[in-house]
Amino acid sequence: MRAVCQVCMHHCSLEEGQRGLCGARENAGGRVVCSNYGQVTSLALDPMEKKPVRMFRPGRLVLSVGSFGCNLRCPFCQNHEISMEKDVETVFLSPEDLAWKARECVRVGNAGVAFTYNEPLVGWEYVRDTARLVKGYAMDNVLVTNGTADIGVLEELLPFIDAMNIDLKGFTEEYYERVGGDLDTVKTFIARAVRECHVELTTLIVPGENDGVKEMEVEAKWIASLGREIPLHVTRFFPRYRMTDREATDVGRVYELAEAAGRYLKHVFVGNC
Repeated sequence: MRAVCQVCMHHCSLEEGQRGLCGARENAGGRVVCSNYGQVTSLALDPMEKKPVRMFRPGRLVLSVGSFGCNLRCPFCQNHEISMEKDVETVFLSPEDLAWKARECVRVGNAGVAFTYNEPLVGWEYVRDTARLVKGYAMDNVLVTNGTADIGVLEELLPFIDAMNIDLKGFTEEYYERVGGDLDTVKTFIARAVRECHVELTTLIVPGENDGVKEMEVEAKWIASLGREIPLHVTRFFPRYRMTDREATDVGRVYELAEAAGRYLKHVFVGNC
């Protein structure tokens, strides 16, 4: 029996045992489930600023966890070994165990759990179950996501999420099509998220792709329409994965675009420079 995944706009129609484009959701008995539930590929204590989240719990650490799978196909992905590959080494970590590990790390400055490294929303059920337990320990949950998910998924998670960093890849539909996404889906996700929790946005500047001043101005104006206080991280691209055909973004260009965004937003940060 075929089943259609409703997590994102791809709406993968799957045969029994087949996985979707994200590589993390499959048809099991006529029902789409996350096959990466509790399958951890990465676990580390990171500075909160590394997520990047600059204006939420500054100076604190956060226990960062990742699994495998992603529903976009960015050719510059820095974590492609876990987001794009089909066979990756994992260790099972139950929501109870992860929440307890986070609690144990409080003594070294840990503020909670960050779901990151791969795209956490392709396994949103694990995020929900773990985040609920983390909140039970009076700790924070941070979601680092591409925002490419159905609004119903976001509604399931919002009661337990304290902060997000959402990738806003660029601000044209054409660019989003090149990375396998949909701009309107992400805009809807961001607009809903900012009403409920602390949100910071990140735009990676790729030479020849999304590095126009006009595009950045349009993006910044839209963000400002949701709130001029929303932080934006304008970050520098370095060649990696399938995009090694160009140089790293010129540092001057990154600062120029950050300056353009700063005409509309109060908090603009430059990264990777």
